[in-house]
Amino acid sequence: MIYQGKAITVQALEDGIAELRFDRAEESVNKFDRLTLSELGSAIAEIRGNAALRGVIVTSGKEAFIVGADIGEFLGLFALPEAALLAANLETNGLFSAFEDLPLPTVVAINGLALGGGLEMCLAADFRVMAEGARIGLPEVKLGINPGWGGTVRLPRLVGADNAIEWIASGKENDAQTALKVGVVDAVVAPARLREAALDLCRRAIAGELDHLARRQPKLDKLKLNQIEQMLAFESAKGYVAGQAGPHYPAPLEAVKTIQKAAAHGRDKALEIESQALVKLAKTEVARSLVGLFHNDQELKRKARGWEKQAREVELAAVLGAGIMGGGIAYQSAVKGTPILLKDIREEAIQLGLGEAAKLLGQRVERGRLTPAQMAAALNAIRPTLSYGDFAEVDLVVEAVVENPKVKQAVLAEVEGQVRADTILASNTSTISINLLAKALQRPENFCGMHFFNPVHMMPLVEVIRGEQTSAAAIATTVAYARKMGKTPIVVNDCPGFLVNRVLFPYFGGFARLIAAGIDFQRIDQVMEKFGWPMGPAYLLDVVGIDTAHHAREVMAAGYPERMQDNWRSAIDVLYEAGRLGQKSGRGFYAYQTDKGGKPKKVADPSVHELLKPVLGAPRELSDEDIVAIMMLPLCLETVRCLEDGIVDSAAEADMGLVYGIGFPPFRGGALRYIDAIGVAAFVALADRHVALGPLYQPTAGLREMARDGRTFFA
Repeated sequence: MIYQGKAITVQALEDGIAELRFDRAEESVNKFDRLTLSELGSAIAEIRGNAALRGVIVTSGKEAFIVGADIGEFLGLFALPEAALLAANLETNGLFSAFEDLPLPTVVAINGLALGGGLEMCLAADFRVMAEGARIGLPEVKLGINPGWGGTVRLPRLVGADNAIEWIASGKENDAQTALKVGVVDAVVAPARLREAALDLCRRAIAGELDHLARRQPKLDKLKLNQIEQMLAFESAKGYVAGQAGPHYPAPLEAVKTIQKAAAHGRDKALEIESQALVKLAKTEVARSLVGLFHNDQELKRKARGWEKQAREVELAAVLGAGIMGGGIAYQSAVKGTPILLKDIREEAIQLGLGEAAKLLGQRVERGRLTPAQMAAALNAIRPTLSYGDFAEVDLVVEAVVENPKVKQAVLAEVEGQVRADTILASNTSTISINLLAKALQRPENFCGMHFFNPVHMMPLVEVIRGEQTSAAAIATTVAYARKMGKTPIVVNDCPGFLVNRVLFPYFGGFARLIAAGIDFQRIDQVMEKFGWPMGPAYLLDVVGIDTAHHAREVMAAGYPERMQDNWRSAIDVLYEAGRLGQKSGRGFYAYQTDKGGKPKKVADPSVHELLKPVLGAPRELSDEDIVAIMMLPLCLETVRCLEDGIVDSAAEADMGLVYGIGFPPFRGGALRYIDAIGVAAFVALADRHVALGPLYQPTAGLREMARDGRTFFA
């Protein structure tokens, strides 16, 4: 043994070859934390000092090669002063360069995943061999930063500026064949042959058959593009990347600028330029928010894994109520491998649900994400039925009938009599109390909410709602089933609207107040889309459905009369009474036409302005900042109340619910991180300036206390 550490070992093999192996003790994955980086420096020094060695292969003892840097430690580094952060990053770069400069050939064997710093380690080697099924990429832009350990330097010198820009600015993972095609790796082999293939490459380099120094040299030199070629490559790329990323995500464009700026320099100077760009981005609020979201997502996964340990396996599911929502749930279950019964009392509803599933499966086939055989298997896993004949075998039932408590109670009571005593019943309700629905059941401990968001196949969130009598087993099994369906579940406690809709409707309340103040809804949409929402509130209401919003608002008003009961006629009332229900009826705040792809496209409809005149107040002069405040304050304050009321367990879960459930701008990190970014005291002061608008704008006593004490939601 040449070197023995807790994360890295170096073992002498035959033919003068050493195997540097990443295998972090007591961890399920390899990642670059302080310990691993320290040991990497020691391992490189031992290799360099061993005159008997003639080559090195690098392998992993885990299912994945290296998943990247330890993001938890990253946050600590990001808090350092700029000079200290730059020095720390250059120190790590020195390790990778020392590995690259070893006086012998180096070969990396890539298995599983090599992401971020994991791929940058691979790029520092002379040769790379990759297992079939492995995936590699530089996803740093998704955290609001750029690759900082040589990714923007080595990758363009290996595969050309165009390919490197595409990989880095998109942040996508790439499969083995794509990596081989563009030249990121030198060979792709079956996983069982990976280590032997790396040894073979190393032996060939030692024998002189492969010139490892010639392979290494381009990574040490300037980028081989003349000035005209650089201008053509980078200027066109900057325009495209900026258009794709949008104004709120600076990292992709900064990556292109970094590659361009470093193109005229050799490796060491280019690495300094890259590190300076990383430091600049690391200090932005966008990076703090996106790294925070990554942490929140990891926290959600950790909690879900805890529930999964208590869960029963769902081998057969059922959905009650076909239609678009039921068909979407059936599709999601079947395509992820869980057979499902699709039941309705009407044949036409069954056909509508099957048609929705078939359409979604067909789209996956068209995009090359499913084979026709896989589509057929998924369709066969959806068993339509008009009766309860096979329900004795079902492990979990999702009720997805009309949003009416009496209808839901009747259907749930009926199905309870048709299933086993241990079958879980879950209601896909968006607003109705789980405790209320549970009153119709003989076994309320087996009942919970399972709120999917529309469209089911696109929206990642599922709210799992715990009633007063819901058992841990019911929650655990429902969480595990949601995860198996490819969804992100968040467990919340019962209340009107649960988490997401309880928070969303105060946001719509702000919208109603702006309309009443004479502000044009199209201007409000433009301001909020500029703020970062994927669609403005008027457009969102059209997509949700004016009738759905009208009903949900009544539920919320009854649940929270002191805050959400409005005694005046709103724009939603006017459109609902006029039968303008949004996209579903072709007209709402906007009119809708079908585009070439068959999707509804919104267009302005002048007639709606005349219709809304009775609810428009005298126009007030409001700035864009005022509009944002009037929209965002109620949403953020209701999120605070949900946390204080124990509806959601943590700030992380609250923020992720909003990002995944209603498209809260990710670069702002969620409602509670948004408050932190403004400053809790400043946010309270902003709310106090608007408190005349009503109780929705009144900060809680707990938030005022946080402001006084200088506390935040996230450390």
